[in-house]
Amino acid sequence: MLNYQKTNFISLAVLLVLLASSFFVSINWWWFLLVFIVRFVILFIGSFFISSNFHVKTYCANSLENRKIMALTFDDGPNENTLSILDILKKNNVNATFFCIGKNIEKHPGILKRIMEEGHVVGNHSYSHSNFFDFYRKKRLIAEIRKTDALIESISGKKVQLFRPPYGVTNPSIRRALEVTKHKVIGWNIRSLDGILKDEKIIFARIKKRIAPGGIVLLHDTSHTVAILERLMLYLEENEYKVVSIEELLNIKAYEN
Repeated sequence: MLNYQKTNFISLAVLLVLLASSFFVSINWWWFLLVFIVRFVILFIGSFFISSNFHVKTYCANSLENRKIMALTFDDGPNENTLSILDILKKNNVNATFFCIGKNIEKHPGILKRIMEEGHVVGNHSYSHSNFFDFYRKKRLIAEIRKTDALIESISGKKVQLFRPPYGVTNPSIRRALEVTKHKVIGWNIRSLDGILKDEKIIFARIKKRIAPGGIVLLHDTSHTVAILERLMLYLEENEYKVVSIEELLNIKAYEN
């Protein structure tokens, strides 16, 4: 599988071959430009598609699972919408995973406490979820991740092992930071776009047609999600799907022992 290191090695090798060949035959400069363009496209796709495992190993689904089980994940909380989501999950006896933002935990520590008390898994979703998070250097990324870890631990007494990068973007700096913090990266294979779209019918239709054994659904703590969650619970029940925790689906530990 192509990754960051292999892409750089292949690009460098091709450039060296072109450079060496230029001493014997005429090589149009467009060939050199083409190598850089192809490398850029591969890097762009690898960085913005979390399932590519381009920079870091990412758990996006359990492809070996053939039972009708799947996991629900919620990003960007905790906030007021989280309370309604928790009510629906409790009503349906379902456990989910919440990837929480540190600054939101500071605003709503009681909601995080309720998430944990009701048996849901909590993961790290950075402290700031800044629009510039992908441009931070290793040191600042480590600080963001550890600050959110500390906030969760101060409330729950547990040190989280799971991390979901903001926007699902990965890059060399994030890889280097995670080599230090040792978090497991959790992605998804069913993207609802509930953080972007406002049409609840479209959001629900996107999820419904992508549901399959071993899948991980990406949702957000938004009012749109609250509006479709009851329908989603009913659909899964009617189609004999069971929602399980990330730990059970992927056979990994969410917290340090």
